[in-house]
Amino acid sequence: MEIKVYITEEERAKCRRVIDAFAELYEIEDEDILIVDVGRYGFVKLQCYTPSYGFEELDTYTDSHSLFEGLWEEWFSLNVFMLAREMQLADVLYEDLFNNLPREIQSELIGRKADFAKKAGITP
Repeated sequence: MEIKVYITEEERAKCRRVIDAFAELYEIEDEDILIVDVGRYGFVKLQCYTPSYGFEELDTYTDSHSLFEGLWEEWFSLNVFMLAREMQLADVLYEDLFNNLPREIQSELIGRKADFAKKAGITP
């Protein structure tokens, strides 16, 4: 029986660089995010841990570009939400949170994608 491999060793190394680039994402106190290397299956992002259920969300990645985009979206959404909370924009719909931030902060947040891409060795 042939064992199917879903990710190459080259892509695994690229994914590890992406994971390292987003290290600050896993250190946010109130955020339960864990990236697990699952061998020949690639990487799994686990989120929203509860003791009674375990992780409620999971995404599987077998290429560095989709992993990068997934972690970028997570980082971006989380940071927009935290800034909006600090600015007491609680009554604003999630879709409008980013647009209610000052332009300077919007530019800074968007600019971080290039920083992460450089760290990860990814072309966004």
